Amino acid sequence: MVIKFIPLITLLILSVSLNAQSCYNNYATGSVLDMGYIEENVLTKRVVPYAHLSERDVLWSKRVWRTIDLRERMNHPLFYPEEPQSDRAALWDIIKCGVLQEQSLTIYELGDDFDDQFRFPVKPDNGNSNDPLFRKKLLSFFGEEQSFEVLDENDEPMFDPETGNVLLDTFLNEFTARDIIRYEIKEDCFFDKQRSVMDRRIIGISPVIYYTDPETGDIMGLKNLFWLYFPECRYIFQNHKVYNSHNDAMSMSFDDLFWKRQFSSYITKESNVADRPINSYKDGIDALLEAEDIKKAIFIKEHDMWNY
Repeated sequence: MVIKFIPLITLLILSVSLNAQSCYNNYATGSVLDMGYIEENVLTKRVVPYAHLSERDVLWSKRVWRTIDLRERMNHPLFYPEEPQSDRAALWDIIKCGVLQEQSLTIYELGDDFDDQFRFPVKPDNGNSNDPLFRKKLLSFFGEEQSFEVLDENDEPMFDPETGNVLLDTFLNEFTARDIIRYEIKEDCFFDKQRSVMDRRIIGISPVIYYTDPETGDIMGLKNLFWLYFPECRYIFQNHKVYNSHNDAMSMSFDDLFWKRQFSSYITKESNVADRPINSYKDGIDALLEAEDIKKAIFIKEHDMWNY
């Protein structure tokens, strides 16, 4: 894990000053054009609207939760590049830009019970999105605060003359694209009888990191940072391209990638009466087999609809 320490006040000033700027340009920012032509299509693409869906047209539906493991080769376009480039960036950097710079994305806290129903939006109390306290709260979702003792020229701790306490300096251990190991998505699978198709629509997406012990640095488990409402994300995802290993001239956007389902994932939960995930009653290979059984059941349901 690469750790980057940035003073909080510096991040506050930087993020406020970049609000009106776009995330990453699709052309080189130097004095020369770093490609054979000026690329314009991705920056002006519009989001493909969902087909109209009425409640009476939904003959059957099932909500499932999936995990996109960024260690899988097929999901590498979501993970790389580790550092933003002039023409593309990792999904995490796009999300961070949409929240902190463009302010076009709303993040939702998990709450005490790890809620994923978008009930706790992070918004400024006074309506001012540039309020320093609100900006500091936003930044807390993209890093961890760490304190260090202030040392003098002899590398000895310095003390506050009034309180006698050791002086501490606070830094933000910023999460980078290297720290994001997976994304969790929740989506609805439904049969639209008006179009006679089994369709899927992603409702939310959540980045996941390793949770480490602040004292020892040992990995303690996994941690969801927050949830994003995916239909809102589509407008910023559509204007940033994903690497195409077959043809640099035929790149697609992040929204295209999710729309075309060009990612690898596995089911971790389906809607059930006890609202429990698969790993609460299955382990190891049994959990993967259970996920495949759910996937197969949805596939069979799609074909059985023609017999109704």
